[in-house]
Amino acid sequence: MTATRTTTLRLGTRASQLATTQSRHVADAITAATGVPVELVHISTEGDRSAAAIAQLGGTGVFVTAIRQALHEGTVDVAVHSYKDLPTAPEPGLVLAAVPPREDPRDALVARDGLTLGELPAGARIGTGAPRRVAQLRALGLGLEVVPIRGNVDTRMARVVPGDLDAVVLARAGLTRLGRLDAITETLDPLQVLPAPAQGALAVECRADDEATRRLLAPLDDAVTRACVRAERTTLAALEAGCSAPVAAYAEVAEGEDGPELFLRASVTALDGSDGVRGSVTGPAEDAERLGRELAADLLDRGAAELMAASR
Repeated sequence: MTATRTTTLRLGTRASQLATTQSRHVADAITAATGVPVELVHISTEGDRSAAAIAQLGGTGVFVTAIRQALHEGTVDVAVHSYKDLPTAPEPGLVLAAVPPREDPRDALVARDGLTLGELPAGARIGTGAPRRVAQLRALGLGLEVVPIRGNVDTRMARVVPGDLDAVVLARAGLTRLGRLDAITETLDPLQVLPAPAQGALAVECRADDEATRRLLAPLDDAVTRACVRAERTTLAALEAGCSAPVAAYAEVAEGEDGPELFLRASVTALDGSDGVRGSVTGPAEDAERLGRELAADLLDRGAAELMAASR
């Protein structure tokens, strides 16, 4: 491939409203930075075609395999994923060319009557499809009935009606990108519900041998977001847990005495909320992977493997 590109870049994405919205954001950023036009190519994935729970489909990769296949085959030049959907192992022949600046990674509550989590009465029905959220909500001991749900953002929010659900928990980042922030009744403190590894971040992939496209995507990369997500995902990988395991991890970078410092928190919680382990570690941002491994080792020493095994 030549060192420059003047033809339209084909960007592979899922067809959901959230996926196309975040992919269009990336496409516009590419065009703004390079002048190259970008065309979205909608790709149907296994996770889109099935109504089964993600864990029943095998969990990791159900939203990305078909898009990656299109990249390998050359029918698209770039792929945009919700980073938390990616398997932790690298994909041969593909490269993570950019990790754009992250949206707020916290979880958000959308509840009837403007209620917060603490204001929901005992027995209130709260919907979520993520084992991580199920486990952490139960661990709060608020007496809530957690109901498994799937579907796009609007489908989930539409279930918050009398006689169905009292609330749903969604990623704040998705609501931000869709312009639905006014629906949020509470943004959940990570001390209560710690986010999923890489939540709120996007992953922009291309073929490893496509140097021209890699150069086009490079300006989109945000070093702080990449470091935080690398730490979180390294923890997830070292725990040998998939994206549907009850594992949470959240990293932040702040200026320390000797330069940027990364503060990483992670937890593993029993699915019934009866037990859990949490930990944290701090160190130089450039040591993101080492910090992730250290924190995972600490959690494993304190029983994380048994908690995950019981949750399967």
